[in-house]
Amino acid sequence: MYLCISGFLTGSAEDDSLKFESALDESFNDQIVKFLGHKSLNEMARGEWLLSTEEAQKIALLIDQPIPNGLKLYIGVEA
Repeated sequence: MYLCISGFLTGSAEDDSLKFESALDESFNDQIVKFLGHKSLNEMARGEWLLSTEEAQKIALLIDQPIPNGLKLYIGVEA
């Protein structure tokens, strides 16, 4: 299992299509799960979680990849 970040336009009732998606390397799972305050990856698998701007920025620094600003970002578990 791995974490995936999905991004959608904020406040757009007309366009709810996916604008950003990034599958995160599994080697970051434990660090991100702890950083977000979850007990385990299995616990996070219960749904998708809205990321704050600060959380997204910290994850981007950790994984050394850009994550776009200005989108509503969610993180969830993929199998």
